[in-house]
Amino acid sequence: MIVLAIDQGTSGTKAIVVDEQGAVLALANEKVHPVYLVGGGVEQDPRELLASVVTAGRRAVAEAGVRVDAVALANQGETVLAWDPTTGEPLSVAIVWQDRRAESVCAELAQDAALIASRTGLVLDPYFSAPKMTWLRRHLTTDGVVTTTDAWLLHHLTGEFVTDVTTASRSLVLDVDSVDWDEELLDLFGLGDERLPRLVACDEIVGTTSVFGAEATVAGLIVDQQAALLAERCLAPGSAKCTFGTGAFLLANTGEIAVRSAHGLTTSVAWRTRQGTTYCLDGQVYTAASAVRWMRDLGLVAGSREMDDAAGDDCAGVLFVPALAGLAAPWWRPDALASLTGLSLATDRGHIVRAVIEGVAAQVADLALVFGTDMGTALRELRVDGGLTRSTVLMQATADLLQVPVEVFPSAHATPLGAAALARLAMDPALTIADVMWPWTPSRVYEPRWTADRATDHLARWRSAAAATLPSRTTA
Repeated sequence: MIVLAIDQGTSGTKAIVVDEQGAVLALANEKVHPVYLVGGGVEQDPRELLASVVTAGRRAVAEAGVRVDAVALANQGETVLAWDPTTGEPLSVAIVWQDRRAESVCAELAQDAALIASRTGLVLDPYFSAPKMTWLRRHLTTDGVVTTTDAWLLHHLTGEFVTDVTTASRSLVLDVDSVDWDEELLDLFGLGDERLPRLVACDEIVGTTSVFGAEATVAGLIVDQQAALLAERCLAPGSAKCTFGTGAFLLANTGEIAVRSAHGLTTSVAWRTRQGTTYCLDGQVYTAASAVRWMRDLGLVAGSREMDDAAGDDCAGVLFVPALAGLAAPWWRPDALASLTGLSLATDRGHIVRAVIEGVAAQVADLALVFGTDMGTALRELRVDGGLTRSTVLMQATADLLQVPVEVFPSAHATPLGAAALARLAMDPALTIADVMWPWTPSRVYEPRWTADRATDHLARWRSAAAATLPSRTTA
């Protein structure tokens, strides 16, 4: 069976054609261009998103030169827009997951934060889709429907009005235990009268499409980060991965139990198939590759590929807190500001670049240690994917600070491979999750070089620096 798997992300859309053995027969990439606004806004042009999906998919199919049996789609998760369900035309810009303008919506619901967390497993924060939907309805348009981008893309591919349960579990209005829309929470966000897409499982066939050539089945729908968790065979409770992309996203499988975090992590549906529902804990670092882009814009590095060459052998006491877009888990402080401390007249470019790299690694390590506390057992290793895994300095720093081996996924296509596996599962009822996951061997394993005492000391100093970035909160 041949699958076209599409990964529609923040800065681009990737399409791969995968055969029965998991070999990538063709690959196409199309860039998209998020717009960063003063005041925390991040927007995308929906038409550009759709065009990138269509163009990348058609290019990949043409390059492969084979008939595609199924089309799978992984999506950004929390990015939303308003659109006309009759014509499919967008009625607003797409409000990206990084957008912070819904902070006022969350502030209004602060007294309901505990209720929302108990039902959804999430933290009340504008990162998730429901606050963005409410903000969009108040400030942009009340027309049409308001959904995450996957529902809009799938409508254009199939004519259906659906979203998968992993995407819905990132909304703040899905009961994570029953895996269904929660009417009380919808009312809290002022979304009770909205027409919502039908919830579907990740291995459910939702329709067909001829957008990419011959008619093909559409199945294998999932959020990008959960798709990577699946591709990296994190099938057992306690297994974990981190994707180093625009941000860094750490997820750990918790099995059939929707574990509630006591330390600021969030709970989501990892995947739902005919075999049942699997959950995960997850934590987010808003700034990873975007920190590299920031360094590039300042002229410190030419880009991610040159970052390691620019980094010094050590940071000479310089510490960087990568709160360029606020701090996510476990802090949840969108008002946090990035900081660069420990500077002196002896500080040079190499020290700063190294400090930025170690700052991203420190936030990932800090998150991973919290995972161990919530799950009752420390992580034994961390599987990683994403463009920044090419940085040996970043991967070694992550291993050093976390004090566990870091195993690099050998393919640059973890997300679409996970979606492709779910499409295979949908097409063959005799298969199980384990059957459709292709085996893999790490392309490289980074073992810790630092002593445990050095790692502990560095993280303690980094946490102090992070705490200092938090503006004081005053009460009226």
